[in-house]
Parts: sequence; C-alpha cells; structure tokens
Amino acid sequence: MRKLFTFLLFLNLLYSCNNINSNQGVGNSSRSSISGAGATFPYPYYNIIFRDFMQANPNYTVNYGAIGSGGGIRSLRDHSVDFGASDAFLNQKEIESMNAEVIHIATCMGGIVMAYTLEGIDSLKLTGELISDIYLGKIEKWNDRKIVAINPGVNLPDLKITPVYRSDGSGTTFNFSEYLSIVSKEWNDTMGVGKSLKWPAGIAAKGNPGVAGIVQQTNGSLGYIGSEYALTLRLPTAKLKNRAGNYVDATLATITAAANVELPDDMRATITDSDDPNAYPLSLFTWLLVYKDQKYDNRTIEEGEDLIKLLQYVISPEGQKVAAQINYAPLSEQAIEKNRNLINEINYGGIAILDNANYSN
Repeated sequence: MRKLFTFLLFLNLLYSCNNINSNQGVGNSSRSSISGAGATFPYPYYNIIFRDFMQANPNYTVNYGAIGSGGGIRSLRDHSVDFGASDAFLNQKEIESMNAEVIHIATCMGGIVMAYTLEGIDSLKLTGELISDIYLGKIEKWNDRKIVAINPGVNLPDLKITPVYRSDGSGTTFNFSEYLSIVSKEWNDTMGVGKSLKWPAGIAAKGNPGVAGIVQQTNGSLGYIGSEYALTLRLPTAKLKNRAGNYVDATLATITAAANVELPDDMRATITDSDDPNAYPLSLFTWLLVYKDQKYDNRTIEEGEDLIKLLQYVISPEGQKVAAQINYAPLSEQAIEKNRNLINEINYGGIAILDNANYSN
C-alpha cells in the first residue's frame, strides 16, 4: 500500500504542472500562451524548466502535455500545438508528412535505464543481448544460466521475468529498440526499430510513469524508463555492458561521454551504443520540434517570437543547469551552438524572426 501511495503521489506531482499553467492564464488576457505536447522521458525536466521560464517571464504561460513522442509529432503536424517534443528525430516518412520543414532543437541528454524489482537484490548486470532475449521471450527466469554467468555472487531467484514495455508511440521505445537492433541481429531481424512494436512477451503500460509504476509494483519485473523516473521511485537499475565491454550506470559523466561525437548541423543525431569506453550505451538526445516557417494557419509573427524566446531559454545557461540537477545531462557547447544556428533560421514567411526581435543568443 505504501508503494502504491508513493506512486500515485509521484503521478500527481508529475502532471501538476499542466494544471498550474492553465490556472495562471485565467483572468489575464495580456498573457502570451505557448503550448506543446509529446515525450514523457524529459517531462520532469520540462516541468521545472517551463516553470522557471514563466517565473522569469511573468507574462508567459507554457502548457505541456506529456502524451508520448508519437502524440507530440501528430499534434505538431495537426497544428494543435506550438511545438512537439520527441526522443526520436523525425524519419524521412515523418518529415514528408509534416508538409513543411521542421527543425529539431535538442534540449538535454538522458539515459534509458533497465529498472527492475527483485526482492533482496540491489545490484545487477545485463547486456544488450540478454535484454533482447528477455523481451523476445527466450529468457523467462531470473536464474537463467546466461544471467547468472555475468552476475557472480548474486543470488538470482527461480522467478519468472515480467518484461514491461510501452503501449503508446514512444521515443523511449524507439531508442530502446534501436539499441537492441545494434547489439542483437535476431532483434534487428524480427523486431526492428520503431516507436511502437508488436511485443511477443510482457506487460504494456502507458508512458514512462506507467512502466515505472508496474515495475515498482511487480516483483520479478524489468522495464525500460528514463533514469529520472527510476531515481524518483528509488527503483534499482542494472549496469549495462557498453561497446568497450565495460559495465556502466547511467550518470552525468557516462551520458556525456556518449555524446563525445561530431554532431550534424540539423542535430538529428543518435548517441546510442557509443564506442567511447566510458559511455552509457542507452543514452539519447531529446528534442523540441518546431516549424521553421512560423507563418502558417493564423499565427502571428509575435507568436513566433514567443516560441523563440522559450527555445532560447531552454538552451541558456539557466536552462541547462537544471538538467544536471535532476539526473539529465546538459548539452555540450557544440550542441548549443548548433541549436543557436537552427533557432536563427526560424522565420515568418521568409523573414528571419530574430532580425525583427530584440533577443540575445
């Protein structure tokens, strides 16, 4: 009962930001409202940074719906929000479906952890191949000889493994399946990479909070979630074997090491399974998605200016320091500079918005 109460309290705190934001706009028609929807993975970060932005800019309201990356992309495509949010960059098919150019503004980096509940066990190692076999239904017990072999001295029980996966379209699932496709040929051949998959084994849950909740409540369970969710609910997580053969936890240092690569100008980059010997293998960027040309539907240039103001705050030193405080990794200077260049390209009918606004980069 105590665990259930803790989880319900966590959900209440997690989603309270939306209600607070909505109430702040009531009775003040002079407020500028910015809306977004999408990924649940970075929601703890967005919850704080959007609140801080509103405190620094009292005439603004930011409303964000954590509905999953797939939902965020659809919402932006349908023009029902000012920005979408995704843990997976748009693929070619999605780019074509947007009907106009979309730019990706990376906001922070994070790690997807393998959280588990095993009574009496707080230390565990896993490899990508083992995780693949578990989610394919090939490994069914915690005391399987392959798991035991890399966990000497750990008294693994004769207990059924309950893998937990996302039921909604998810950038977290995309990155998780991308990692497994890299390390497991069988996974790549049978499951592939995607935001939504047809899972052969396990229990479905909606959003990172849903997966975290089932893992917390189910002895023998294993689930992939954002590291901040595991930290908040005090769930143990497995060390993962990286490409160099080292078993590492998801920390600021190991996630940052994964991003020690040359980034493309459009910031559509994957840092999964980095070859850096210190890297955490399930590291990722997460992005805010916006239309490059803000002149669509009945939008005004002022709405484009408001959106740019928010984007600039997110990549500012004030915004980035929040990431490190809650178990996300701040962006590198290289990533911030490329973000600035992308923000400079945002226009209104071909006219660069920043040429007509007094914002500093």
